[in-house]
Amino acid sequence: MRDTRESRLLLVLLIAVAFALITVDIRGGEDSPVDGARQAAAAAFGPVEDGVASAVDPVGDAVSAVRDSGERHDRLAALEKENAALKAKLGSDDRNRSRLAQLDKILKTAGAGQYGIKGAEVIAIGAAQGFSWTVTIDVGARDGIRRDMTVLNGDGLVGRVTTVGPNTATVLLASDPDFTVGTRMEASDELGFASGQGDRPLRVELLNGKAEVKKGDRLVTFGSQADKPFVPGVPVGVVSRVDPSGGDLTRTLYVTPYVSFTKLDIVGVVVEAPKKDPRDTVLPTKPKPVPTPTVTVTVTPNANAPVEGREEQ
Repeated sequence: MRDTRESRLLLVLLIAVAFALITVDIRGGEDSPVDGARQAAAAAFGPVEDGVASAVDPVGDAVSAVRDSGERHDRLAALEKENAALKAKLGSDDRNRSRLAQLDKILKTAGAGQYGIKGAEVIAIGAAQGFSWTVTIDVGARDGIRRDMTVLNGDGLVGRVTTVGPNTATVLLASDPDFTVGTRMEASDELGFASGQGDRPLRVELLNGKAEVKKGDRLVTFGSQADKPFVPGVPVGVVSRVDPSGGDLTRTLYVTPYVSFTKLDIVGVVVEAPKKDPRDTVLPTKPKPVPTPTVTVTVTPNANAPVEGREEQ
């Protein structure tokens, strides 16, 4: 449209009419005279608006999805973090339960033998003083630990203390080739000396070359003078093999130790010896023998078999 005087007058007129309609519509409320026209416009343009909205909604949904995706990602990351923390806590709880079980077993052993013990944790292994089978524990002189004290766990004899620092101590394990301890056989009281052989069974030399020994017999520590370095009655192991005596003055045994020297964690240092020898009371209860099943075979006579002394016709 060309910008003329008439066009300008028409524009002013249209604006005046628009304001007039708005005023009438507002004052009329629900009874507005233009309500019919508005409904007609809605009916005419509604489908168009709906189509436009349908076209726009996927875009809005996509934006919301992207925003929600970020939130879901953050939530997933948080859940994964919580899950990892729970797994770590569960693992820690499992380890704590294992250590509590070990400590409980040590306390039962100490109670059976009337040993006064100081609990300790194995914190290192190695040849700190040139020994091949040693461990370091986290207690030392400040905890009342002294050289030549017996070390045990819930299963039996672990070793003896060889070096003591302010807060740590070195333990020579019973499996070390330089380790020797006096032993006593359960029930028979036969005496001997057990020596370590690394990852092999302990070697025991009985003083009596004619001693009656069999596989499965058990040994405990005999004890030392003034209970240093060994207190009496600590379980040592089970006889796994007996060498023929051959008329020797001593008899050689091979003993599987009760303690697994490669799985040490919680141990106890005997800081107070028992007032009397516990003898065999600290040994674990012997497993009950499993009875050998007896098979009974019943023979049923064959009716067609010939009877002795009678000929078939």
